[in-house]
Amino acid sequence: MQRGPVIRFVDVRKAFGDRVILDGVSFTITPGEVFFLIGASGVGKSVALKHLVGLLAPDAGEVWVEGIEVSRLGEDAWLPVRKRVAMVFQHATLFDSMTCLENVALPLRKHRRLSPRDAGAEALRLLQRVHLGEMAERYPAELGDGLRKGVAIARALALEPAYVLFDEPTTSLDPVSARRVDRLIRELADGLGVTCVVVSHDLASIFSIADRIAMLYRGQVRILGTPPELLASPDAVVAQFVRGQADGPMEV
Repeated sequence: MQRGPVIRFVDVRKAFGDRVILDGVSFTITPGEVFFLIGASGVGKSVALKHLVGLLAPDAGEVWVEGIEVSRLGEDAWLPVRKRVAMVFQHATLFDSMTCLENVALPLRKHRRLSPRDAGAEALRLLQRVHLGEMAERYPAELGDGLRKGVAIARALALEPAYVLFDEPTTSLDPVSARRVDRLIRELADGLGVTCVVVSHDLASIFSIADRIAMLYRGQVRILGTPPELLASPDAVVAQFVRGQADGPMEV
């Protein structure tokens, strides 16, 4: 396994019109890490995430993935990078007309060119990996939000990614379902060595499964560290956020 950082943001700047979203953002992510990007709504967490799959390019600065500067790659050059990265969106985007097994099997047939039989067997294995083997023949509409998110994670694993990006994975979930999703994310890192990058403002998730955390505030990294380091920070802005306090210096 690579020992140094596998993802690097170097002084990344991104603006939309006159509104600067990222203003010199720098951080590194190491292999197999569960890395959280946190902060108030609208601070640029999802914007940063989209730079890792080529949905956005920085106005200035550099983004590196596995020693490749992806910031300036053309569309064709992005393809091998994207094969290494999977993304789980806030709302599980499953096909309601397909069973859970068929949803997971779809990328196996389309991208890995597996036969229907082999794709079905692998899809079942992936569903079992996320503790949902018994849901294989159910349809997404029959499942709650948490179970659908689990199926989406199984599908994300279909192409054997080195990295999985999660955009607000526990938003709208009840506490029990949210903690189950947290457990799955932690299992991906600990059991499969997958590097997980999580955008979230769910404090329970942040302090239960994160290895390290970067908090964005006013376009910059306000603090980068472990959960205990965030809790011990003397920074009043950080303290207000991690304690969920209404009063304080944070601008929202």
